[in-house]
Amino acid sequence: MPQPALFLDRDGVINTEVEYLRHPSQLQLLPGAAQAIARVNAWHLPVIVVSNQAGIARGYFDEAQLAEIHRALDQLLWAQQHAHIDAYYFCPHHPTAGYGPYKVDCACRKPKPGLLLAAAAHHNLDLVKSYLVGDKASDIQAGQTAGCHTILVKTGYGAVEVAHARPDFVCETLAEAVHALGFLPHLHKASLRQAQSLP
Repeated sequence: MPQPALFLDRDGVINTEVEYLRHPSQLQLLPGAAQAIARVNAWHLPVIVVSNQAGIARGYFDEAQLAEIHRALDQLLWAQQHAHIDAYYFCPHHPTAGYGPYKVDCACRKPKPGLLLAAAAHHNLDLVKSYLVGDKASDIQAGQTAGCHTILVKTGYGAVEVAHARPDFVCETLAEAVHALGFLPHLHKASLRQAQSLP
């Protein structure tokens, strides 16, 4: 039976926003992020990262370096709260600024929903009962197109993007969003009403 999941953008949601983060030394977890992910782990719900990584298309780093960054992120989360990410899905493409095979108008670059659709197919997920947390309008659009409930956090670019995005809910941080989800055990939209702060 398909189950819901929590989809997370990476930069600006889990870790601090760094333009084209390309080395593990640049990783810094946002306050409360590890605790929030650990809480979702305890609910036995998949936590899946979906992120655009156009730095690969631009030649700033390669897929092996990205894998190293994700291993380092796993280590930070485990060291802080024994938290873990269940899967990483990323788009390495860019439609105009990429090089070689990475210069393509793909189906996986957010705001398109390809990353979420792939994750749902691989992990037997119910997208309609799932939530996506992001800090950009492109995150929110991808989640909505895939059929998920959406939450914009004001970390990263979120404080600026809130004027352009139309999420279901707005929270200050990932920690606040996950706390709000905990009000109901089966991840229903009503569980976020106490955290809603849409203008």
